[in-house]
Amino acid sequence: MVFAISVAVVLLFVLWGVLSPQSLATGSANILAVTSEKFGWFYLVATFGFLVFAIYLAFSKYGKIRLGADTDRPDYSNKSWFSMLFSAGMGIGLVFWGAAEPLSHFIKPPQGATPQSAEAARLAMRYSFFHWGLHAWGIYTVIGLAIAYFTFRKKYPGLISNVFYPLMGERVNGPLGKAIDTLAIIATVFGVATSLGLGTLQINGGFNQLMGIDNSISTQLTIIVVVTVLYMLSALTGLDKGIKILSNGNLSIAAILLVFVLFAGPTSFIFDVLTTTIGSYLQNIVQMSLRLTPFSQGDWIKNWTLFYWAWWIAWAPFVGMFIARVSKGRTIKEFVLGVLLVPSLFGFLWFAVFGGTALNLELFHNGKIAEAAQSDVTVALFSTLRQLPVGNILMVLATVLIITFFITSADSATFVLGMLSSKGVQNPSNKVKLVWGILQSSIAAVLLSSGGLQGLQTASIIAAAPFSVIMVAMCYSLFISLRSEK
Repeated sequence: MVFAISVAVVLLFVLWGVLSPQSLATGSANILAVTSEKFGWFYLVATFGFLVFAIYLAFSKYGKIRLGADTDRPDYSNKSWFSMLFSAGMGIGLVFWGAAEPLSHFIKPPQGATPQSAEAARLAMRYSFFHWGLHAWGIYTVIGLAIAYFTFRKKYPGLISNVFYPLMGERVNGPLGKAIDTLAIIATVFGVATSLGLGTLQINGGFNQLMGIDNSISTQLTIIVVVTVLYMLSALTGLDKGIKILSNGNLSIAAILLVFVLFAGPTSFIFDVLTTTIGSYLQNIVQMSLRLTPFSQGDWIKNWTLFYWAWWIAWAPFVGMFIARVSKGRTIKEFVLGVLLVPSLFGFLWFAVFGGTALNLELFHNGKIAEAAQSDVTVALFSTLRQLPVGNILMVLATVLIITFFITSADSATFVLGMLSSKGVQNPSNKVKLVWGILQSSIAAVLLSSGGLQGLQTASIIAAAPFSVIMVAMCYSLFISLRSEK
């Protein structure tokens, strides 16, 4: 029933976009306006609460509890574990926004700073760290922890609804439980489709810079078709072959690109930016976490912070389920600190390297990158790489990295969607994975056709609204169950 209902909802949305793209864009924009106006505060409070709850669990008496039997040990090495959770979590977004977001904030800074000033640059880096740091991984941590705990320690089937067993009892097997699983699937599909759409835009941008191929919807649809075939081939080979191998591979490519730009670019400046921004980020984390603009009525927070929090929440069922699947045998403390800190620190370094290099070129070398990124955000990364030694090789490497991140994100998502819609089985059938693979690519294509980047952002915020409420209740249910542990 869950599979049938969720597929029907997604198909109706795809048909809406195909038959009336303008109507889809208008309707989505209207829903977005209401969601942001009425519930923007809730996104901020809930996301900050998830982070605080995760840190509390790590250092509480519950931190020693193992996700599985007391004798269980992790199935994967730390390297493979980190590679898989990072590739599934946000790899494709980091490549897209690594240079583009700091440049965007540099041009249109928050908090009333003067555009393209030193203060704008400082705020640009701080908010990039904020959007991609502890809050994002706090969301992933609480849902992944809840799923892993109830699946491996309590031996319930791996479904979102089973996390609510302490609150609902046997009703998790009834209509309410199925509604929770269906909402999780729908949120996941739209969250992943947003990332696939961003990846498609970035791949098209890379082809445009390297080969002069037009940035057009026809090119983007072609890219979606080709990459869909590639990631379905990977997904059908299973977790321990295609996904594991590609995750390790694209992390290696990302590390090579990162290290080269770090030492080919303004190295001392990058480390100064990293150090200064981490300090500023930690100093202002509470104020940024709860910042809205009721008196100035600005839309910066809606366009950036609310979009990111909604995007992470929409991704949460997928990433949480996937991280839980590969984390059996770890303690709660080990899980929380690993998921929360390691990817966040890598993200900080990534933004310091690519965002710092772009800002250095813009501020001190007349790089004219911000001007190019303002007209087309997908060229920010390539405009930055072009100005470094062997720039063309770096652009090729970046394009390959985007494609591999696209594949790992998509095939991980098909795997998790298969689990969610197949009663929580740990290895869903290829037929189910094939259906979800085609549908999530179809949604990405529809969103790009109807609204481009804005359409992708709108879909995430809308899809995350109901699931954010479910996540709050999930934290309460997990806490109740942990208190019953001997």
